Amino acid sequence: MKLGFIGLGIMGTPMAGHLRAAGHELFVTTRSKVPQALLDAGAKACASGAEVARAADIVFLMVPDTADVEKVLFGEGGVASGLANSGRGPDGRVGKTVVDMSSISPIATKEFAQRIAALGCDYLDAPVSGGEVGAKAASLTIMVGAKDEATFERVKPLFALMGKNITHVGGVGDGQVTKVANQIIVALNIAAVGEALVFASKAGADPAKVRQALMGGFAASRILEVHGERMIKRTFNPGFRITLHQKDLNLALQGAKSLGVALPQTAGAAQLMQAAQAQGWDQLDHSALVKALELMARHPVAPDQ
Repeated sequence: MKLGFIGLGIMGTPMAGHLRAAGHELFVTTRSKVPQALLDAGAKACASGAEVARAADIVFLMVPDTADVEKVLFGEGGVASGLANSGRGPDGRVGKTVVDMSSISPIATKEFAQRIAALGCDYLDAPVSGGEVGAKAASLTIMVGAKDEATFERVKPLFALMGKNITHVGGVGDGQVTKVANQIIVALNIAAVGEALVFASKAGADPAKVRQALMGGFAASRILEVHGERMIKRTFNPGFRITLHQKDLNLALQGAKSLGVALPQTAGAAQLMQAAQAQGWDQLDHSALVKALELMARHPVAPDQ
């Protein structure tokens, strides 16, 4: 197939690479330089999103935030202009598909989908979970919002090249709702693990052995396994940056306000991330949230390397 991919960062580069490795023709563009590895693999660099949209039948987006998606789609030289200048079939539709795999506002997603649909094209929101590790291993969890099952099934074989747990959760926008829920759970678990390890370490116990013991009980979790180890080994190079998780929690709190829902624990986690940002740690992995807790306790889980 002729595929497009826009946004070749930590996540987007390996995701696009999996599509190309499967033999699909790939047209790409990004804010900075297209990674040489993708070019060497046969991906074709394009000057704009419009150029990608004209060349590809399905265009994937993987960019940081709502404003970035809007710019890529509807800004000058954006995807929408490329779709508008594509040929139409006998049914009067362009018939191309836009798949946004970024994590953005569910409300904005529905608006973007309506604007793309007006051009005679389909729109899916398909945010992911799994971080850089999952992107590289093609083991991402993908939460898909699509207008109907047929639209989802048409793109599902491509999702399967990038992820393992692929679920059509509902209509357009529901993928983003699911991702926000995911980010609430992850943030609260990171905060819980951080508090537990700070407590254990300040009480004089070996946090590595405490973590090992807890991994065999009801407190075991993927967060304790992966992020707990990062907290102890002080490996905070980003798989998923605090600033991006902070953005996702802000989406949760904005949505909760509009729905009249209280999310007190989410608000607390968001404040910890705000504290981390104030210390200049927002470009670190979100497991570095523990550093805000350590600051308040005046005690690190373990010495920095």
